[in-house]
Amino acid sequence: MLLEKLCNADGVSGNEKEVREIIKEYAKDYADEIICDTMGNLMLKKCGKSSKKTVMISCHMDEVGFIVSGINKDGYLEFQSVGGIDTRVIISKKVRIGKDKVKGIIGLKAIHLTTKSEREKVPKESDLFIDIGAKDADDARKYVKLGDYAAFDTEYEKLGESSIKAKAIDDRAGCCILCELIKEELPYDTWFCFCVQEEVGLRGAQIVANRINPDIALVVESTTCSDVPGAKEHEYVTRMNYGAAVSIMDRSTIVPKDFSQWLYNTAEKNGIKVQYKSLVSGGNDAGAIHKSLGGIKTASVSVPCRYLHSPVSIASEKDIEAVKELCRKYLNGIDEII
Repeated sequence: MLLEKLCNADGVSGNEKEVREIIKEYAKDYADEIICDTMGNLMLKKCGKSSKKTVMISCHMDEVGFIVSGINKDGYLEFQSVGGIDTRVIISKKVRIGKDKVKGIIGLKAIHLTTKSEREKVPKESDLFIDIGAKDADDARKYVKLGDYAAFDTEYEKLGESSIKAKAIDDRAGCCILCELIKEELPYDTWFCFCVQEEVGLRGAQIVANRINPDIALVVESTTCSDVPGAKEHEYVTRMNYGAAVSIMDRSTIVPKDFSQWLYNTAEKNGIKVQYKSLVSGGNDAGAIHKSLGGIKTASVSVPCRYLHSPVSIASEKDIEAVKELCRKYLNGIDEII
């Protein structure tokens, strides 16, 4: 299964090669042109019936994770997080490091050795370390080196009747959707764009947009879903099993009203479950794309995802399908939007 393969691959920001190769191998026979730029962005062009407009649909390949920044004398690894990660959710979690996928555990000083004040505070990243079972620094250096990436060691699994749990659903769900849609016949020349380094500042997307100069763009994402105990209803942002999430505004983009309304109305008209993203939070590659060149009309549609940016997230297969169906309508409905 493609989504399983993509989620199980490691692609921390700046190290997306493993994910890129899976996508390239899967989709190459459906593309009329393939570009991989110096940053690692992958752009696949599918020629449509007309070249009068250039359409862009985009997702990102990278995931949050860590990079090894030091090895202490006892063989423990110091690290820096890559992307936004809450330290509360990573203690005692498994990671795999470097090209050999060396196993490690994120550790913290034992609770019976901490003071009351330490127990009442969220640990700082500098309080944590990765334990690979090395006896000392020399032993650790046999297996890892400075600059090695570390990804969460979490395997894809089905959960319940129609849910999945995995790392990096953000945004391997989007990658999977694009890989399926590129197989189809389209009215206009369309670029399927798989961007790098979204989690550290939307870096790849701006390069891609400048390069292909589209008339319109849609970002396919995975977004926060906080419909859990302890959250108030207005804080849910999205709800799982309520369908595709259409953004009106986030921290980096105000979506053109006619575009967001077209997406929502089109979904309703075609029996696709849809919801609005209900809280102004986060951001995605739309923030870079819409400001590129002379400005690009851009919107985003997302898969609701619980426990985003953590060792394991949960999403609904039905929501993923809803996003795919709405993206299909976008690709075939360009004349109604611009």
